[in-house]
Amino acid sequence: TLFRSNKNLTEDITFLPFSREELGGLPDDFLNALEKTEDDKLKVTLKYPHYFPVMKKCHMPETRRKMEQAFNSRCKEANCLILKELVKLRAEKSTLLNFSTHADFVLEMNMTKSSKTVSKFLGELSQKLKPLGEQERAVILDLKKKECEKRGLEFDGQINAWDMRYYMNQVEETVYSVDQNVLKEYFPMEVVTSGLLGIYQELLGLTFHPEKDAPVWHEDVTLYSVKDAARGQLIGKFYLDLYPREGKYGHAACFGLQPGCLLPDGTRQISVAAMVANFTKPTPDAPSLLQHDEVETYFHEFGHVMHQLCSQADYAMFSGTHVERDFVEAPSQMLENWVWEKEPLQRMSKHFKSGAPIPEELLSKLLKSRLANTGLFNLRQIVLATVDQVLHTQTDVDPMEEYNRISKEILGISASPGTNMPATFGHLAGGYDAQYYGYLWSEVYSMDMFYTRFKQEGIMNSTDRKST
Repeated sequence: TLFRSNKNLTEDITFLPFSREELGGLPDDFLNALEKTEDDKLKVTLKYPHYFPVMKKCHMPETRRKMEQAFNSRCKEANCLILKELVKLRAEKSTLLNFSTHADFVLEMNMTKSSKTVSKFLGELSQKLKPLGEQERAVILDLKKKECEKRGLEFDGQINAWDMRYYMNQVEETVYSVDQNVLKEYFPMEVVTSGLLGIYQELLGLTFHPEKDAPVWHEDVTLYSVKDAARGQLIGKFYLDLYPREGKYGHAACFGLQPGCLLPDGTRQISVAAMVANFTKPTPDAPSLLQHDEVETYFHEFGHVMHQLCSQADYAMFSGTHVERDFVEAPSQMLENWVWEKEPLQRMSKHFKSGAPIPEELLSKLLKSRLANTGLFNLRQIVLATVDQVLHTQTDVDPMEEYNRISKEILGISASPGTNMPATFGHLAGGYDAQYYGYLWSEVYSMDMFYTRFKQEGIMNSTDRKST
């Protein structure tokens, strides 16, 4: 059932046809890379490299509405049935094991221990963030009103689901003066990859070695062996599978393929992991240029790879990322800080044509923009975590009705009519059941680790890492 739900999302091949005018605001490099229909319309899929640029940059609200409607309606009939079956079976299993709810069963081994602790945490955090969310919504509504006046559109006085990413991007571009289209020209994939791998090697005292002609599952995939720089000892291997293709997992994630552990004869089995993502694929005519948030995703997921490989557990069940689910994100979240620091960003960037570094002024604006939309972003995370808790602590609830109620109450934004976001929420069937709150919970630990050690002693200072 778990597999069926995410398999449905992975294999979804829906596309929407639009004219160039309907995609107004999107850059030429994006438009020129789109396939065409027989009647010369442009094909826009619901995969990340198409969906997010349209939702962030297209100034045609009707286009965004159609995209958001389609994206949050993927596999809604099939996956809604699967989700309801999953929730029911999980509740039955928990009852058999003498737990009052599935959430309490799952959380017993986590830091929070119970669903009551999670509910209290989410409720308190929501109350603290709501005033900031209200301020940010007011800024967005003002931007929307001005945009409607400028483009001769009717202003409906509200933030719709298809407005959110567009106007959050507008906040970055108007309030913080960060032009994402200009910025991405400094993040070509090969420069980001080279810089990222270099930073991780230096930070963790490792060396990475690409394996030529290694057997891989697709020609886009590369394999690296990893050695301890001081001893030259092989500690593991990792695959990079960075570009979308039909039938491939549609999110970004790290998958453990072989646990690092001791074998019966006392020797150590190396850890093997794969990082899977869906960044724009380069073509002979256009390089792969990453948005800064994609650079952050890359750094985050590769942090999970390093967690998998650097763990020195004796037993397979404790290897790598096999830690409490509400801690597992902490190392990677801590490492996200590197893409908000000047030196690492300079090492991971240069202009794709001229090779010039990011101008100091643009870099400074980018670093300041980290504060943009933090209230709304985290309130949305609270919405998802709360929906997850409700589904796994209550019986006979309708996932879509709950999502709409909670989104209106916490985020102040209604779900689009006819959509079913929970049916597209892969985490519910991907091992995060009753544990999506962990992304917010572990942020506390990630920031504590970063500021008490790395920020104080130098983010590229590797001399103290062994004792960390």
